[in-house]
Amino acid sequence: MALKSSGNRDLPPRMLRRTRKRKNGRIWVSYYYDGRDENGKRKEIPLGSDLYEAKVKWAKLEYKNPPKNVRNMGEVFDRYEARIIPGKKPRTQQDNLKELKRLRKAFDNAPIDAITPQVVAQYRDARTAKVRANREIALLSHVFTIAREWGMTEKANPCAGVRRNKETPRDFYADSAVWDAVYAQAAQELKDAMQLAYLTGQRPADVLKISINDLSDDFLMVGQGKTQKRLRISLMFEGMDTKLSIFIKDLMERRMLSRVRNSRLITNTGGLRMSAQMLRNRWDEARLKAVKQAIADNNPELTANIRQFQFRDIRPKAASEIGLDHASRLLGHSKEDITRKVYRRIGEVVRPTK
Repeated sequence: MALKSSGNRDLPPRMLRRTRKRKNGRIWVSYYYDGRDENGKRKEIPLGSDLYEAKVKWAKLEYKNPPKNVRNMGEVFDRYEARIIPGKKPRTQQDNLKELKRLRKAFDNAPIDAITPQVVAQYRDARTAKVRANREIALLSHVFTIAREWGMTEKANPCAGVRRNKETPRDFYADSAVWDAVYAQAAQELKDAMQLAYLTGQRPADVLKISINDLSDDFLMVGQGKTQKRLRISLMFEGMDTKLSIFIKDLMERRMLSRVRNSRLITNTGGLRMSAQMLRNRWDEARLKAVKQAIADNNPELTANIRQFQFRDIRPKAASEIGLDHASRLLGHSKEDITRKVYRRIGEVVRPTK
């Protein structure tokens, strides 16, 4: 049974909205054109459930151009969230949803064609989190690109040419004193994760995914989740075991003694795979213990450095302690420039003039 309409004053003339409540409690909505058949009798012509597409069909029936600004940004965000975000990587989905939530607060009720470069610049300047603002504007730019493909606007992308906030890459370098301080307080599974992250130079998420099934002949096969790049990290060099190979052999022996059945190399004490949250908890605990020890040793400089140390700093530590070309290939970068600017945290070794 049709629910009583709350009014169609927001719709063009002769356009009707019909709603029904389904058995599952959801509200069904569809649009119709209040027209006439060839005999002059009243006839409701279906226009579909999408308001924008319904207005386009209405315009054709009225022999008019589609009305302008039939969409506001909230509707564009809804469609983008439903159709585009689910196709992205899980971590990217999480980030995009947070960014979209912030963008909705500023733009949800604004007509799509009312967004100008000046409006985007005002949003950038109003945000106190400057790096997050850059990510949000990047997402907004992609939303507009997709909206143009969908025919929801003909305007140029208002984000194009808008300056981004200056970003300074993180430059913290975990030297041996900081590493040793945290490593000494780490549980065995965290020590294993630290070693595997350092020896492979991979991102934390990729380190946790490495399994015994990735061991093939004399290589460790790595698939990078962020870039989809695949690497073969050699376990032998000039006929000798690499330190990575020695570490994995030791780890495999301990797994056998503990009868670990899980295929992941990094597991907790119960033999279950290590999740990102488990890793974070163990990291925070070890770092806190290391801080307390540094305070007890009256070493304020070490204390401050330990507090800055994050698990993600292990990847740039690895990149900083080997040659640039080697580091770039190990990290899976297509250009050495990325490795040099973002991941090299210590200066190059040079000779004096004399």
